[in-house]
Amino acid sequence: MRVAALVIALITMTASMQSQVTKQAFGKTPDGTAVDIYTLKSGALEARIITYGGIVQSLKVPDKNGKSTDVVLGFDSIDGYTSGPKPNAPFFGALIGRYGNRIANGEFKLDGKTYHIPQNDGTNALHGGTKGFDKYVWKAKEIPHGVELTHVSPDGDMGFPGTLTAVVRYTLVGKDLKIEYSATSDKDTVLNLTNHSYFNLAGQGNGDILNDQLKLNAGRYTPVDDKLIPTGELASVEGTPFDFRKPTAVGARIGADNDQLKKGKGYDHNWVLDSGGGKMSEAAEVYEPTSGRVMQVLTDQPGVQFYTGNFLDGTITGKDGKVYKQRYALCLETQHFPDSPNHPKFPTTELKAGQHFHSVTIFRFSTR
Repeated sequence: MRVAALVIALITMTASMQSQVTKQAFGKTPDGTAVDIYTLKSGALEARIITYGGIVQSLKVPDKNGKSTDVVLGFDSIDGYTSGPKPNAPFFGALIGRYGNRIANGEFKLDGKTYHIPQNDGTNALHGGTKGFDKYVWKAKEIPHGVELTHVSPDGDMGFPGTLTAVVRYTLVGKDLKIEYSATSDKDTVLNLTNHSYFNLAGQGNGDILNDQLKLNAGRYTPVDDKLIPTGELASVEGTPFDFRKPTAVGARIGADNDQLKKGKGYDHNWVLDSGGGKMSEAAEVYEPTSGRVMQVLTDQPGVQFYTGNFLDGTITGKDGKVYKQRYALCLETQHFPDSPNHPKFPTTELKAGQHFHSVTIFRFSTR
């Protein structure tokens, strides 16, 4: 009897440790398209993904005392993401494509032809143009431990060549939120997929992130011009406010008399990861001392955009009525470098016709 009871207890414990996936309705877009939300649970962790924009709508993570709190910025309803004076302007939690980050003048050349992307960031194209992947409802299906999202971008969409099929899998296993990106195109094109979650490990809306301890495994970064476009230089972080090779408070040097910080109104730059890309390595680690939460970012991408919510200004009210003020969150967007199609010396973002793109990023949570 004791053995049988032990076996039952072990089976129950194993089942409770496995990820659970449920699906619910999350409203409709202004044109009437239904949006669903998938809830992924693994132990004390819970991630909620909506099919509109593939957005991480909520991410609950336990602190050092076991209390779970939502650590990503966003909205309680679909209307927050689709309507208002700045529809989805901060790209809270969204999948970004076809090209994450900036393309100078919304223009690049490929195979001898010049392509034009709508300019939506001054003279730049940002995050795929005026209607990037963040503004579509993705087709979704449940998979083990998560959800698989698919979006087909037609040839010429936002000016990009080729019919591109993008597949993104979110899974939650143990303490890892894993994002797996895949894509194919029927013509040569350029591609830079990422996720734009805004993290506050003290809890969304609970103050700024200036006391967070950040480590970036990068000895170089890409300085920018007045339009936040890389100059092409791979500059050393040595002796600059951009040196996070050892854990350093985000706010320790954010107000330094530094031309690059002034241009970005804080940190809004791409770091060149020491790993060089192509293999899974730790890109970053964030430690929030009050809650004890730790987030590691692992990726096979060559860069990470570190952004300190500089353009949040208190005009957005998010989940639970929380007002999002400047530097109330940070982003760590794993990526290829901004404006790579116009910088031949940067790692290429070209995706050849018929070639299969695949990349993985993991957000791993713990406490100390």
